[in-house]
Amino acid sequence: MLKFKSFGSGSSGNCYYLSNGEDALLIDAGVGIRALKRYFKEAQLKIDNVRGVLITHDHADHIKAVAHLANDYRIPVYTTTKIHEGIRKSYCVTENIEAEYVKLLEKEQETEIGCFSVCSFEVPHDGTDNVGYRIRTEGKTFCVLTDIGHITPTAEQMIKDANYLVLESNYDNSMLEMGPYPAYLKERIGGENGHLCNTDAAKALAENYHEGLTHVWLCHLSEENNHPTIVEKCIGAHLYEIGLIVGKDISIEVLRRKVPSDMYEL
Repeated sequence: MLKFKSFGSGSSGNCYYLSNGEDALLIDAGVGIRALKRYFKEAQLKIDNVRGVLITHDHADHIKAVAHLANDYRIPVYTTTKIHEGIRKSYCVTENIEAEYVKLLEKEQETEIGCFSVCSFEVPHDGTDNVGYRIRTEGKTFCVLTDIGHITPTAEQMIKDANYLVLESNYDNSMLEMGPYPAYLKERIGGENGHLCNTDAAKALAENYHEGLTHVWLCHLSEENNHPTIVEKCIGAHLYEIGLIVGKDISIEVLRRKVPSDMYEL
């Protein structure tokens, strides 16, 4: 049985846990190591079962604890060459990942990590390099699409492949436009290599929905420019237009920014 848990989803820190009961993966490590250790203890999980950390890009809210996990717990860190270079240069990583735990991924190629088959793929964002992940195990496919400025044909295909999907829904257009952010930051967030808005996330789900996609978690909500109620209403409206009822035909849940989610048994 697959298990999924979010330890944080937002600009304060992103980290997701996926396990098949034996092996586990972390996707991103942007939560502080002390908080992460506490979360593992509270959930009665073992860090020793984590076979690898997959990094989507080198922004601080995705890599804060990565060197601690590698060097202190001997967990390999998997990502592209450029993202590893970005991690080494990042102000928030106070020690380098020891060489034996640096594992390189090639985009669009399958890599076996424990019981998981992992494929990274290009996404548009403004890190040094940026990827999403497709993870397969036990005949199921789990995809992570976060920090993605717009939906690409590759992203569409990943949604069509997924049974379980973590999808960014960062901001509401009106809230961002009318909010307090300076113009340059609004342009960065709303740009082609920024973040995904609620409307585009909703359209992507509606246009690429298939019966095998049973559960979607909306991630990386902005604290200033979004709200769970607004997201849920937007997604629900777009899915209703194609005849789907959220909670009946598909499960849609919003991940909390600063606190762990429940443990989902899939």
